[in-house]
Amino acid sequence: MVSCLLLTMLSGCNAVVLDPAGDVALQQRNLLAASTGLMLLIIIPVIALTLLFAWRYRASNQTARYEPDWDHSTQLELIIWASPLLIIICLGAITWVGTHILDPYRPIERISSSEAVAPGTKPLVVQVVALDWKWLFIYPELGVATVNELAAPVGRPIDFVITSSSVMNSFYVPALAGQIYAMPGMETKLHAVINKAGEYQGFSANYSGAGFSDMRFRFHGQDSAEFDQWLSRVKDAGETLDRDRYLQLERPTEAEPVRYFSAVAPDLYHAVVNMCVQPGKMCMDEMTRIDAAGGLGLAGVNNVIPLEYDKYARRGSPLGMPPSMVASLCEVPKPPAGGTNYSSRLWPRDPAGLAGAGLPRPPLSRLRAADAAALATSNPIEHDKQL
Repeated sequence: MVSCLLLTMLSGCNAVVLDPAGDVALQQRNLLAASTGLMLLIIIPVIALTLLFAWRYRASNQTARYEPDWDHSTQLELIIWASPLLIIICLGAITWVGTHILDPYRPIERISSSEAVAPGTKPLVVQVVALDWKWLFIYPELGVATVNELAAPVGRPIDFVITSSSVMNSFYVPALAGQIYAMPGMETKLHAVINKAGEYQGFSANYSGAGFSDMRFRFHGQDSAEFDQWLSRVKDAGETLDRDRYLQLERPTEAEPVRYFSAVAPDLYHAVVNMCVQPGKMCMDEMTRIDAAGGLGLAGVNNVIPLEYDKYARRGSPLGMPPSMVASLCEVPKPPAGGTNYSSRLWPRDPAGLAGAGLPRPPLSRLRAADAAALATSNPIEHDKQL
C-alpha cells in the first residue's frame, strides 16, 4: 500500500535530469550515478551493521558474547579507515576528470559516446541575454533573434555565450547541459549538443525578482529540415531588433510571449555585454582601454551610468535620479595654422567642444583676446583656477 502511494506521488515528477537528451547532460548524469554508487558502498553496510548490532546485542539476548574490556582491534580499525579512504580517492579521481571533461567552456569533442565531432564542423553560435523577466536569444550568423524560444539542430554542437542586462540569472536547460550563470557586464560560455529531437523546458535557476516564476522558455531539438522551417518562420516575422527596440524589450515584464525578430543589429550583443546600448554611452571595453592608458582623471567619474531599470525602486519611479554620463571625450584643439604656437595644455579651448557631466562650460566667451593671451603665458595651475 505504501509503495503504491509513493509511486502515485512520484508519477507527476519529471525525471529529465536522470534521462537527458543531450550528451553533456548524459555524462553529468553518469557522474552523479557513479558518485552515488561509490558512497552507497559505505552507507549501505553501515546502516545494515547498525541494525544488526542493535538486534544482536539487545538487552534481552542472553546468548550474545559479552566483552566489557575489549577496546581495540587492528583488523577492525583497518576496515573502518581503509574503506572510506579508498572511496574518497575514487570520488576525487572521477570528480577531477569529470570537472575537466565537462568544463562548460570546453568545446564539444563528441556528439555521443560512439560518435565524435566531424572535423570542420561549425558549431551553432547562440548569444543569450537574460532580461527582466525573459530570455533573448540572438543567432549572429543567421541574423535573427527570438524571445523565450530556442531551437537547434540535432547532432550539431552549440556554443552559447551568455550575459545579463541587469541582475544575475542562471541559464539552465536540464535536458541539454548543466546551468551556467548570466551576469551583467560579463560573458560566460556553455558548450552543448542535443541528441534527441523534441521540445524541452528551459528556465532561470537563480531567483531574480518578482517575475522570476515566468522566466521560462521552450527549447526545440530538431532535425535539419525542421530547423530550416523554424528559421523561415522567424525570418518571416519582419520585426527588426535594433538598439531602440532592445531598450524597450529590456524593460521588466512578466509572462512575456514568444517573439521573433527577422533582423538584428550586428553590434547589439557587444553593446549589451559592455552596457552601452543607450546611444552616446561609453562602452566598458573602451573605458578599460582608457584606464589602461592612464585614465580620464575626474572627468571619468561620471562615465558609469546607473541603469534606469536596475533596481525595483527605480523602475519607472518619478523619484529616480536622471541618467548622467560623459557622452564624449573632450580634446584640446590644435592651434590654427599660422597662429601663435601656444602650449597644448594652455591653449584657450573652444567652449562649444566641451560636453559631458562634470565638465562645466568655462566662461571663455567673456574673456578678451588680450586676457586669453596673458593667461596662455601664465602658470598652468593659476590658469585653470581662473577658468
